[in-house]
Amino acid sequence: MKYILAFDQGTTSSRAIVFDGQGEIVASAQQEFRQIFPAPGWVEHDPMEIWESQLRVARQAIAQADIDVKYIAAVGITNQRETTVVWERATGKPICNAIVWQDRRTADFCDALKARGLEETFRAKTGLLLDPYFSGTKLNWILKNVPNARARAERGELAFGTVDTWLMWNLTGGRLHATDVTNAARTLLFDIRRNRWDDELLGILDIPRQMLPQVLPSSHRYGATDAALFGVPILIGGVAGDQQAALFGQACHQPGMAKSTYGTGCFMLIQTGAQPRASSHGLITTAAAQLSTDEPRFALEGSIFVSGAVVQWLRDGLGIIERSADVEALARSVPDSGGVYFVPAFTGLGAPYWDPYARAGIFGLTRGSTAAHIARAAIESIAYQVADLASAMEADAGQPLTELRVDGGAAANDLLLQFQADLLGVPVVRPHILETTALGAAYLAGLAAKCWSGIADIAARWKAEHVFTPALSRDRARELLGNWRRAVERVRG
Repeated sequence: MKYILAFDQGTTSSRAIVFDGQGEIVASAQQEFRQIFPAPGWVEHDPMEIWESQLRVARQAIAQADIDVKYIAAVGITNQRETTVVWERATGKPICNAIVWQDRRTADFCDALKARGLEETFRAKTGLLLDPYFSGTKLNWILKNVPNARARAERGELAFGTVDTWLMWNLTGGRLHATDVTNAARTLLFDIRRNRWDDELLGILDIPRQMLPQVLPSSHRYGATDAALFGVPILIGGVAGDQQAALFGQACHQPGMAKSTYGTGCFMLIQTGAQPRASSHGLITTAAAQLSTDEPRFALEGSIFVSGAVVQWLRDGLGIIERSADVEALARSVPDSGGVYFVPAFTGLGAPYWDPYARAGIFGLTRGSTAAHIARAAIESIAYQVADLASAMEADAGQPLTELRVDGGAAANDLLLQFQADLLGVPVVRPHILETTALGAAYLAGLAAKCWSGIADIAARWKAEHVFTPALSRDRARELLGNWRRAVERVRG
């Protein structure tokens, strides 16, 4: 029996899952780590905490699975994207905290680039918008603000990477400085059509090329882990940013198939095939997981900055629930939100609005409003944001959505998924394995290790656990969405 070890390095926790040859979960371990908020709109992580927590849960998962490490065919890595790490090549020591994808400190710099008329240059090459979300402006900030960073980078002393690159560097004892195409595509530095780092964009953002990792396919024999970490070297066979990994794990291999992942943020992707498709409705054109450089794959993506994180805020900020899992019971204690609308724009609004200056708001409160109404409005806010993305995708694709495959932690919430189906007017399908982000990484690694024959083999293993069918009239759904969009307008700018 062969096994795959998947690393799922997320925004609030590190997770490791051992999958068997059938793609079933054998064991898993998870650990949260610190969220650092140095200033309003700033979000940081300690890169050493990311690495140490990921290594710890990997060892725990292997121990829990009670298997001989020699039977692990490969490691697959999936990661929070856009989060930016810079470290010393000689020591492997980070020069500062990682700047997280949610961080908005470069909003003014993005505005200045737009004022110079450069947004279309970036969009044409990268498929992305000029927004603080992406790695390139974060890296520019580090080079400007960390003492001696630019001079050291120009001398070749510093390495840049997203979290996948940082993990591979540490897994291999500094022998491997690489990334995959899905992570490279999120940096504002990578030409997705030519599949390479772009010198013009590097010049605009003033980033030395020698900092950058090598870009490889998502399923690839990257290298092997240091034998000292797990007892034997293990092939690193798959790498993909978390959302592209989930698209792959959901078996959305054909154009038109879509998935939504409900994590800290919420991300909806639709597979568009071998050709990149431009969006005119606020979506991102991005690379999907690629099996080889000869087989490009692309997707349209909508990114929501705060979805599951709104439940964390109810827990940690307001204190109206003790555990995140308690939110559904509290929300179900009332029949509806009582006219309350919650726009969780704590770090601005992502697609399709792209407003870094928006801030959260709760509307429609009366003396009769309770914690339960706010909890219900918080859950509904996730579904409303996904409905906004679905409308944009349908407009860009020129065809209606027929179903939505869902995953991520909040996809365990039946109330959320039923409301999602009601708003969209199409079935929402929850798969047998909810951890499709880690599963996608495992599939990519397993393909490199020859555990599976190809994507048809993988697609045949996908199966639904529950289908949520719409139970709300379209007129009522349109009325609710209209009210939601009025609330969104009130938090803009």
